[in-house]
Amino acid sequence: MAFRTLLRPLARSYATSTLGYGREVEGFVGAVGNTPLIRLHKLSEETGCNVLAKAEYMSPGGSVKDRAALYLVKDAEEKGQIRPGGTVVEGTAGNTGIGLAHVCRSKGYKCVIYMPDTQSQEKIDLLRLLGADVRPVPAVAFDNPQNYNHQAARYAKTLDNAIWTNQFDNIANRQAHILTTGPEIWEQTNGKVDAFICATGTGGTLAGVTRFLKEKSDGKVECWLADPPGSVLYNLVENGKAERAGTGSITEGIGQGRVTQNLAQDISLLDGALHAPDAESIRMVYRLLDEEGFYVGASSALNVWAAAELARRKGPGHTIVTILCDGAYRYQARLFSRVWLESKGLLEAIPEKLHRYIVLP
Repeated sequence: MAFRTLLRPLARSYATSTLGYGREVEGFVGAVGNTPLIRLHKLSEETGCNVLAKAEYMSPGGSVKDRAALYLVKDAEEKGQIRPGGTVVEGTAGNTGIGLAHVCRSKGYKCVIYMPDTQSQEKIDLLRLLGADVRPVPAVAFDNPQNYNHQAARYAKTLDNAIWTNQFDNIANRQAHILTTGPEIWEQTNGKVDAFICATGTGGTLAGVTRFLKEKSDGKVECWLADPPGSVLYNLVENGKAERAGTGSITEGIGQGRVTQNLAQDISLLDGALHAPDAESIRMVYRLLDEEGFYVGASSALNVWAAAELARRKGPGHTIVTILCDGAYRYQARLFSRVWLESKGLLEAIPEKLHRYIVLP
């Protein structure tokens, strides 16, 4: 009861937005959510399952993080933590910042983004085009005071009428997916979903969708983590030990060295985890483009590979759902560059017949 009471204010606002599906919506924020659930034909045929992907790249800001961005700001507004003309500050690897920049433009807030300087130039350029004050800083571990999240938190405290949205540990992120993504998946599958799987960075999408689907199905829907190299979460879920599997990944914004507050709420509900090698992710980037016509990033491809792998493990006749996080245009200078692929030792992972898509030097 307390849990539902906590979510009631946000639930009302979401109910209002869903009533507008297929009709006129109010501005940018009204267009967030209600993305299509797409059947991936080739992988469904290969596995004998329905492999379905939620097309979050079709959100108005171009990624699944639009949902978190909107609800982080909504939550602060409803709590009276920010007033008109205020400043939103966040530490982000990219897509949450892009979502926040859009939301801030639509609501009249200033936006300041701290981010690791390892992120793609396309993301940095887009943030600046959206009017955000972007501050790239050296990439250091979370326990270092100079970590981009800690710098964002400190800066927000120096300002009047400002919030640090704290996407990793602010559970309004998770609530966005309990109230929107989870219900949409349930409705779009008519409740006939056997498993959900996706990667996680902040933990919001995986935790929120898992919580909703577990409660709605009385525990029947399996929920799994897909984890890239360099993250501790695969071993934590599978073996109970927070030990890194691999040394790093080409994917951006996913994988973790700790359990965030968003994920901590629901990690015990997970049924298992799959470790996704970079070679599988990059191969799936090219397969999805060639076979399905989808131009998506490496994290989306990782999710799809994991969904297909889970489908094979479960056997024919099941419905597996995952997330297409964002499009490839934010990473194209890397993912479709022969020099970059060779530098990462990934060129050979791409079938020769798909090399025609490697159009950048």
